[in-house]
Amino acid sequence: MKYNETMMQYFEWYLPNDGLWWKRCAAKAENLAALGVTEVWLPPAYKGISQDDVGYGVYDMYDLGEFDQKETVRTKYGTKEEYLEAINSFHEHGIRVLADIVLDHRMGGDELEKVTAVTDSAENRNLQVGGKEKIQVWSKFTFPGRNGVYSDFVWDHRHFSGTDWAEDRENEDDRIYRFTGKRWKRDTDPENGNFDYLMGMNVDMGNPEVIEETKKWLAWYLDTTGIDGFRLDAVKHISFSFYRNLLRDIREKTGKKLPAVGEYWSGELERLLNYLDAVENEMSLFDVALHYNFFNASQAGGGYDMRHIFDNTLVGARPERAVTFVDNHDTQYGQSLQSFIEDWFKPIAYALILLRAEGIPCVFYSDYYGNPVQNRPLVPNLGKLIKTRYAYAYGEQEDYFDDEHLLGWVRRGDEEHPDSGLAVLLSNAEGGTKRMYMGGQYANETFCDAIGNCQESVVIDEEGWGEFRTEGGNVAVWVRKNAFENLIINE
Repeated sequence: MKYNETMMQYFEWYLPNDGLWWKRCAAKAENLAALGVTEVWLPPAYKGISQDDVGYGVYDMYDLGEFDQKETVRTKYGTKEEYLEAINSFHEHGIRVLADIVLDHRMGGDELEKVTAVTDSAENRNLQVGGKEKIQVWSKFTFPGRNGVYSDFVWDHRHFSGTDWAEDRENEDDRIYRFTGKRWKRDTDPENGNFDYLMGMNVDMGNPEVIEETKKWLAWYLDTTGIDGFRLDAVKHISFSFYRNLLRDIREKTGKKLPAVGEYWSGELERLLNYLDAVENEMSLFDVALHYNFFNASQAGGGYDMRHIFDNTLVGARPERAVTFVDNHDTQYGQSLQSFIEDWFKPIAYALILLRAEGIPCVFYSDYYGNPVQNRPLVPNLGKLIKTRYAYAYGEQEDYFDDEHLLGWVRRGDEEHPDSGLAVLLSNAEGGTKRMYMGGQYANETFCDAIGNCQESVVIDEEGWGEFRTEGGNVAVWVRKNAFENLIINE
């Protein structure tokens, strides 16, 4: 029997640096499988510039918490052995694992090199604002702690195109050093004139040695870990053709599907579609445009017209390539892309991604478990929404988007999933009722609100119609009474 896919981002920015994360992952695999999670996105597993690094300050991608480098053997999350045990635990419970892949930049070089560079404006990378000069940069990565194990490749200035830090200069935030003989790749996002450069030592994705070494590393990583696919970081900053070619190459060599979802951080639908076309649909993308619709709706309260919640979104335009989400580690308070959805709106947002036919939803760890560091509560009844998706959100979908505040839809179930079928009604203003057609197969059936906001039941009439309701600023998910009684969540 085939069930709906549901991804969970199984980490957040403010996890403790105690080295126990991989052990916690392994311990929770059984619970997540019972909940209906089918794949987890784990944080970057390789050595960063410090033990406390979340994983995006990449130092050595061959060190998964095995070698004494950057004053630590383990990463923030644990050791290599524990990482592999976590992956095995997920696999034993039928959950696929997506690894976070960060290829754009490197940090924490081992040796200084003197290079010739020009200075470009950070706000317009097509504008050169300084002539050639010799500067000292941390561009040589020898990985002395690993000492050539797995790969003897040494990174130096030839493998990078620029940086924002020179050891012997007074560095300014509005300047970027571009190494002579290098050009920013043209097929990147057009923000700031050209968004090839993001941070640290910017990897030159056009360098043949870099391409070959990346292929070798990826093959090693797949063979070592047994991961099932990839979450690709910051794809807007990397030559569009790079990932298209890399994914095709690794799939051909392994004979595996290796699903991939890219982070292209833009709220503009046209940029997301342009990227998908450029990579010839070799990956899916997170629906950032939908996230911003959620953010705007949560900020506007009852002033937002919910009939337009899916306007100009990836899930609306190309649902087969959309991974929908509410929040993630970058949108948390205090982060660079801070745009955290207001608490009151989160149950509504999760119903909109979990209980509809289009897209693959990604649940954020902190929304499911809460975040004590930032004093953020867990999303009420999120577990029930996930399990409802897994068990009952199947079949033909019909929308009732005829009111600017009171939004509804039905799923009419299918024969493959017993007791499937549901009705959803939500409101960003006052509560109310809506008459929706479930179908004659549900005649005289009793429906209950799976998340318990509405206590009274609904009986479908002989023609298949029901009068469903929801409370103000909330969501109700109506399922068959016996289905409601089966929604038991074991944390």
